[in-house]
Amino acid sequence: SVENERFAELRCMCTTTTSGIHPRNFQNLKLFRAGPHCSNVEVIATLKNGKEICLDPNAPVIKKIVEKILEGDESAA
Repeated sequence: SVENERFAELRCMCTTTTSGIHPRNFQNLKLFRAGPHCSNVEVIATLKNGKEICLDPNAPVIKKIVEKILEGDESAA
C-alpha cells in the first residue's frame, strides 16, 4: 500500500510490496532511491486502472525494469 503523499519525505511509502503484476498493466512507474527517509529502494507503479501499488524491487522482472530506468538516468546526465 502507498502511504499518504505528504509523509513521503519522512518515512517509507511502501508498507507491503507485490511482485505478481505484469509490466503491461503499468501506466507509470516511480523509483525512489534509499535515503534518510527510508532505507529501502521503493518502486511504485500506477496501474492502468489508476491504482498505485508498491512493487518488490528484488523481484527479477522489477530488477530489470529498475536497471533500465537507472541506465536512462545515467545517459541523461
